[in-house]
Amino acid sequence: MNTVSDKLKKLAITCGGTGGHFYPGLTIAEKFKKDGGEVLLLLSGNDSQAQSEIAAKRGIGSVIIQSAPRPRGPLAALKFAHKFVSGLVKARTRLSRFRPDAFLAMGSFASAPSSFAAWTLGIPLFLHDGNARLGRANLFLSMRAKHLFLSFPAVNPDACKCPMSLTGLPVRHEIGHCAISRKEAYQKINSSFGTTFTDSLPLLLIFGGSQGAKTFNEIIPQSLMKQKEPVFQVVHLTGAGKNIGVEKIYSGAKFQGLILEKTEEMPLFYSAADLIICRAGGSSISEIACFGKYAVLVPYPYAADHHQDDNAAYLASEGGAEVLYDGDCTIVNVSNILHSWATSPERYREAGLKNKALAKPDAAADVLSRIASIIT
Repeated sequence: MNTVSDKLKKLAITCGGTGGHFYPGLTIAEKFKKDGGEVLLLLSGNDSQAQSEIAAKRGIGSVIIQSAPRPRGPLAALKFAHKFVSGLVKARTRLSRFRPDAFLAMGSFASAPSSFAAWTLGIPLFLHDGNARLGRANLFLSMRAKHLFLSFPAVNPDACKCPMSLTGLPVRHEIGHCAISRKEAYQKINSSFGTTFTDSLPLLLIFGGSQGAKTFNEIIPQSLMKQKEPVFQVVHLTGAGKNIGVEKIYSGAKFQGLILEKTEEMPLFYSAADLIICRAGGSSISEIACFGKYAVLVPYPYAADHHQDDNAAYLASEGGAEVLYDGDCTIVNVSNILHSWATSPERYREAGLKNKALAKPDAAADVLSRIASIIT
């Protein structure tokens, strides 16, 4: 689907903050550029320089705009106001020069200065929310937006002040349209990582985010080690600097395992997995759905407004996942789940296939086509 039209040739996207905002925005930018459009990213937040470099490697131009997190207290409010005004002025200058046909904000308070700059310039403002619970920044901006695109059915739709539609969360093409079979995935993993995985045994994929977490890097490995007859294999992504401690826990394991800090080969691991244990960020939920895998979701307990709880509840409501809250993630509870899965992996495979019905692999194209139709 070509997303460039006479009315939509140039697009600006603000997608700073965490990776959960950045990567979906980058995916939309790549799709639009591939279709022949001109695109500019406006990035804010602590990781904006690194994100700018990632975008540049993919041929996407960007500009860094000052911002501050949602203020808590009078001093934070002053800092927020100062950075907001500075960011708004810089964003206005850059947008005036670029002159986009539309402006898309991917959520978070990091998007606020650039979004207001677009609105003051009369550029049509569109929003995308990556969670089931609409974020406060998007709700605030919805008073000035043309439309808000949903990743999942919203649990608080009445709070939004603009029209909404369900498009899904944009995922990379290699995630949304992966054609690697389970057997092929095992072969490629063995070739790339020197493992001896076999498709005759079920595989457990564990990841708890880029920084790792005690729940994932201590409790879950300890639970695995307590299985008396482990008839499974494990891929564990520990997060930066956490692999050595996890390797110690797995020392002497009777099962085949691969422990990595991070990887660029998620399509392979998703394809090979029979069960996934992970957080409940919007991107993880969307990727799991694309691969039709069963998941044990452990929502991040400190997520804003507990939005990961709502994401997890959405996937679980369709029967393709179960929710294990962080406080309930004990060795006993995890061991019970692992025992149930290890003794009947086929039942979990079949349940995971239900998630396929929720997948939105072409969300990026859908968002772009809807923007074009609204501004036409």
